[in-house]
Formats: sequence, C-alpha cells, structure tokens
Amino acid sequence: MDINIQNKVAQWLNGNYDAETVATLKKMQEGNPDDLNDAFYRNLEFGTGGLRGIMGVGTNRMNKYTLGMATQGFANYLKKTFTGEIKVAIAHDSRNNARFFAETVANVFAANDIKVFLFESLRPTPELSFTIRHLRCQGGVVLTASHNPKEYNGYKAYWNDGAQLVPPHDNNVIREVENIASPDEVKWTGGEANITLIGQEIDEAYRKELLSLSINPDINKQQHDLKIVYTPIHGTGITQVPQLLEQYGFTNVTIVQEQATPDGNFPTVVYPNPEESEAMSLGLKKAKELDADILLGTDPDADRVGIAVKDLKGEWILLNGNQTGVLLFNYIVESRKSKGLAKANDYIAKTVVTSDLIDVFAAKNNITCYNVLTGFKWIADLIRRKEPEENFICGGEESYGYMIGQNVRDKDAIASVAMICEMAAYARSHGKSLFEQLIDIYVRYGYYMESLISITKKGMRGAEEIAEMMRGYRENPPVTINGSPVATLYDYQLQQIRDIKTGDTKALDLPKSNVLQFVLEDGSKISARPSGTEPKIKFYFSVNAPLASAGDYDKVTAELNQKINGIIQDLKLK
Repeated sequence: MDINIQNKVAQWLNGNYDAETVATLKKMQEGNPDDLNDAFYRNLEFGTGGLRGIMGVGTNRMNKYTLGMATQGFANYLKKTFTGEIKVAIAHDSRNNARFFAETVANVFAANDIKVFLFESLRPTPELSFTIRHLRCQGGVVLTASHNPKEYNGYKAYWNDGAQLVPPHDNNVIREVENIASPDEVKWTGGEANITLIGQEIDEAYRKELLSLSINPDINKQQHDLKIVYTPIHGTGITQVPQLLEQYGFTNVTIVQEQATPDGNFPTVVYPNPEESEAMSLGLKKAKELDADILLGTDPDADRVGIAVKDLKGEWILLNGNQTGVLLFNYIVESRKSKGLAKANDYIAKTVVTSDLIDVFAAKNNITCYNVLTGFKWIADLIRRKEPEENFICGGEESYGYMIGQNVRDKDAIASVAMICEMAAYARSHGKSLFEQLIDIYVRYGYYMESLISITKKGMRGAEEIAEMMRGYRENPPVTINGSPVATLYDYQLQQIRDIKTGDTKALDLPKSNVLQFVLEDGSKISARPSGTEPKIKFYFSVNAPLASAGDYDKVTAELNQKINGIIQDLKLK
C-alpha cells in the first residue's frame, strides 16, 4: 500500500474519530484492501459539480468528517473575504444522509459565527441558488449528488452571486480545507442560535420569480388542457413543479405516482437520471396510456430535465439534451423577438460540447452566443463578467441542464419544465407538435445530430487510464477520423487552437480544462473530456447535413447515424 495512504489511514485510526468510523476502518483493513485504497488514495476535490463521492469512511468519501473539514475551510475563507455579518443558505435533496449532512454543515457554519438559513426539508438545487441572491447571502451549500447512483452524495458550494465556486475562490477554499489537518480543528457545535429554518416564504418568492419568465401566458391559458405527464424520479421536483405548472395555467398535469415520493434509495430506477431511458420508462408508460402531449422528468435535485414527445410517426421518443436545448433556446429567442421584448445587447450561452446548431441560429437571429467550459458555474461567471453591459437570456448544456433569466445562477429544471410546457403549448396553438417544431428548425438551419459515449474507469487505476487516454490523444492526435482529415485541434488544457495542416496555433481564450476537440474537414466534431463528477471519460460526437424538407428526415437521419458510427469505430471506442 502506498505510504501516503498508510499515513492517512493511521491518522484516522488514531485521531478523534467516532467509534463506528474506527471499527469500519479496521474491518476494511482486514478484508477490503482495494476499498481502503479507493477510500484514501486522494482527497475529494471541487470539480464541475463541487465535492462529490461515494458515502463511507475515508478522505475520498462523503462523510461527516470530510464535510466538516470542507465546511470549516469554506467558513475560514468566507471570514477572510467578507467583513461584517456573513450569511449562508443550505439545502439538501432526497438522498440518504442528506438531512444529517445538511445539519452537520449548518452546525459548523453556525459555530463559526456565520448566520445560517437552513431549509426545513428537501428543496431543489436551483432554489438554493435563488435563495442566496434573495437573502443576500455571501455563500451557500446544497447537499446533493445530482443524478449519480444511490451510493453517492455531494456538496456543492456557492458564492454570493448564487453560482458555484470558480477561480480564484474554488482554489482558495481548497487551500483553506487542506490547511485543516484533522477534525479537531473543526468547530462542530456551539452556534445553534445562528441557525434559522426557512421554507414556504422562500418557495413562494422563488415561484414568483419563475412565473415572471413566462413569455406567452395567454397561450398557456388558451392551451391549459395540454396533457402533461411529470415524474420527479423520487427527488425534489415534487416540491415545486406541480405548483408552478398550476401557476403557469396548466390544468391537465399527471404525476407518475410510483416515483412521486422522495426516496434516496431510488427504488424504481438504477440511475435517477432523466438522461437514461430506464429512468423515464414509468413516465413513458403513463404518457402512452393517457395519450399525453409531453412527458417531463427531473433528477433528484431538480437541476436537469428530460423530455419525451411523439415523433412524426406518432411514436414516443426521448429527446436528447441538445434537441431540448435547441427547441428551448429557439422558442425563447424568437418569442422575445415577436413580443417586442428583445434587446440589442441580448445574449445566450452554452458549453463547448453543446450543439453548434445553437450558434448557427443565434447568428441568423443576430443574437450573440458565447461558448464556455462545461459546468454551469462558467455560464454564471460569464453573466457576472458581462453585467450590466450585456443582457443574459438563457443558457444550457447538452447534459439536460438549462438556465433561464438571471436570478437563478445554476441550471434550473423547475423553470425549464414550466418553459418547456409553455413551448409545447405554443407549438400546439399553431397546430404543431414539439417534434415537428424541431424538424422545422433543422430545415431552416441544418440538421445537427449529436451523440455521446461515456466510458467508466473506476478507482485509482481507472483515473490513471483516463489520464493516459487524454495524454495519447494530446501528444499523438489522429490525422484522419472516419476518412475525413482533422482540420483543427482545440486543446483547452494548453489553451490553444492548432491548425493540423500548417501547425499554426492561436490562443484559446477560456480557462484551462482537460478537454480536446477535433474538428474535421467535413464539419464533424469530436470532443473528449474526463468527467468532473464521475469516474468516466466522455466522448461527444456532432455531425451535420442540410435537410431540404421534413420528408427527407428519415434518409438524412440514417446518413448521419452512419457517420457517427463510423467515427466511433475508427476511434475504437466500441
């Protein structure tokens, strides 16, 4: 066993840790050396989604001690940065141990003489972001592992703008945490009077803000009987979505009852992720049974939303995150223009691995589209840097996350559900389905097809294998992929764009990130990115072709599918 791991284990065995933790650790020593390695080979770090890991004993696990030390470090940094009264807001989702973790975090902040606003029970992540801004807090934390399996939990840290931490704050907090050598340095108790429970009043203010996002409230009233099926997949969406849809004017909403009760074991799914067809299967069954117009599902902390609609043949299909984003962005941009709400300084934003179709229609509609790194903290960082000179309208990423308006600075599935339903109502008022609306967009701007492959590499060795894969692509990039020459390599780690033919490079004006993108001469794009929250490396594929009419949809779909499959085979990813 590595000497660093041995030292960490010894510290936990001999330090001020509770008896249950010590007993579990001794048992791991005796019978589970691999688990022991994974539990201690690193400290949990802030990634694109903050602190996230499997619950259990160890420095690489989510437990009372890793949370307490992280919170003490965060508290220390807040107190170094701000003067006067410091306030934080804390929320949690439906995961196992989430309430215990939230109360632990609240107690540590409070013991550091920081005013704490703790939600009385589970709430969506985007509501936490709203609350920070609404109550003028200096920071906040939500306990969630988003869409990860039930074994996981997480700790998302937020700054005073309601956004997740970005440089320099994220690195500064990490340094403060690393300065804490043991749980003895954590102030665990003593400030309980600094904790205030919050709930209904914030809920109402949050929904009022989301109601103000509606662009066509008259259409919602006209199409109030739109058949909507919604599943919260055992998560926090149930606390807000039904109420907000009612306020938007929709009267025909069916909740998938088998998944309506919050439950950290997620008993009806393997992964509580609306990106997975299995997680949406009960919703699809109900939608078919009712002949609904649309199905929507949110993940446990309600920051991601997946939807299903009927295609041109009347068959139910799940849209991917790019397709939903294209529809939503297009609806918001065009509706604002038609209602006279558009401003000359409006802009939208997306991540670099999200569909380029959004860039295309933005340019055709004379609205700026900015591209940022993966993670909504970068969209929020963009908003902060651009305000008040430029006006943010909406942002999104291919992994089912969308942000509408400026008063929630993280992806918001609650707002997205309401606006997607309004979008469906608008299409219905014009005699169209959402899928027909999507085909119309393809005919106007080009048919862009995207796909994603995630390769899981668990544990310490898995992390090394992912690093080796990225190093190989960076040092020996392919010359051709699927018969098309590689024209350009975007290396976000080196912050450069390289012309493969000439070897010329130019600066890439984004923060460093371990992402590579290969742009082919035929217009295809392949992106490789290790996940910031899971033991995976992700490959994103984007291909495109003109679509002359809806009648050509099946033919062009087959051609683009064949191209993606050719790329995957050439890169030996399957």
